[in-house]
Amino acid sequence: MKDIFFNRKQIHQQQTRIEEDLNLEGCQPTTFPHTLSRRTSPSLQWLILLLIIFTSAISIFIHGKKISYFFRPIWDNPPRPFTRIPHFYAENVSMDHLCRLHGWSLRSEPRRVFDAILFSNELDILEIRWRELNPYVYRFIIVESNTTFTGIPKPLFFSDNRQRFAFAGSKIVYSMYPGQVGSNLNPFDLESGQRVAVNTLFQNAGVSTGDLLIMSDTDEVPSPHTVRLLQWCDGLPPTMHLELKHYMYSFEFPVDFSSWRATAHIVQPETHYRHSRQSDLLLADAGWHCSFCLRHIKDIVFKMTAYSHADRVRKANFLNHSRIQRIICNGDDLFDMLPEEYSFQELIKKMGSIPRSTSAVHLPSALIQDADRFRFLLPGGCFRELG
Repeated sequence: MKDIFFNRKQIHQQQTRIEEDLNLEGCQPTTFPHTLSRRTSPSLQWLILLLIIFTSAISIFIHGKKISYFFRPIWDNPPRPFTRIPHFYAENVSMDHLCRLHGWSLRSEPRRVFDAILFSNELDILEIRWRELNPYVYRFIIVESNTTFTGIPKPLFFSDNRQRFAFAGSKIVYSMYPGQVGSNLNPFDLESGQRVAVNTLFQNAGVSTGDLLIMSDTDEVPSPHTVRLLQWCDGLPPTMHLELKHYMYSFEFPVDFSSWRATAHIVQPETHYRHSRQSDLLLADAGWHCSFCLRHIKDIVFKMTAYSHADRVRKANFLNHSRIQRIICNGDDLFDMLPEEYSFQELIKKMGSIPRSTSAVHLPSALIQDADRFRFLLPGGCFRELG
């Protein structure tokens, strides 16, 4: 068989003859694929544009906070950095040596220690805190309100369970703050009112110039050796923040060392209770902050709707008990939010579930001594009670 070859010129001539024949017969020439128009009609372009705008608007409406937090490194500036004070501690080391390592000196007698907190419903953490600090604290100052920061009536959890804290005895200085009820109230104003109320107890508790006053929330627990150090050493700064290791849901999920709001004060006449930045000094690794470390799912639901950031509950199903249980055991975020970070590097590093820890070392001794009662706060104890 004879091979037949066509060159490009022959093919073009043949195609031209075919088109001429078709034109003579009143037919339209065949358009080959490579000659198809690639233009899109203007109406289709507008439809695609409107679809993109509509989809973007819906996404922003549904995921607005998440999008905002993702771009936080662009629109927000980080707070000024703290000056960290190195923290030295080891067992069987004398207090005189520890004071000198910090550049301080040993006192002839310890300071009186006052522990001032605002309380909501964290009964288990409060018990661990007070048992941990009881040997060193002169007075426990506690204020609770009959309303939440969001203006919802609430039980007086501490008052109703006071017998549970009989071990602290006469050390407890307690006050109930009459809160406001209403859905249109500013949560941060209500929170501020409760915090100011703590100041009224200082005089009743006998706080005096030169005493050591610790100010924090219930779940921000300074370690005993930190309290002893500040109790026995002279030359301390008048005010310093305490860097606490931050945990979420239990001590099984360590987050980072981002907690700094707890403070230690050598009392001066102008000392007042605050839960905001008061100094540039931060004592490193000074205790634990266990957020949403609650025994019952109903208590977690209560806190989600009661604290100042209750606006983060953007969907009704956020309060679903099965969802909350799943999130706790996975180490995910209750509010489906991104980490609050000021650089993309830190943001990306902390995205996703909190890595689980199997260590129960260097935790509050009151927790370990009563591990059976507080199993839900230890590694492997993520399941919560419904009651």
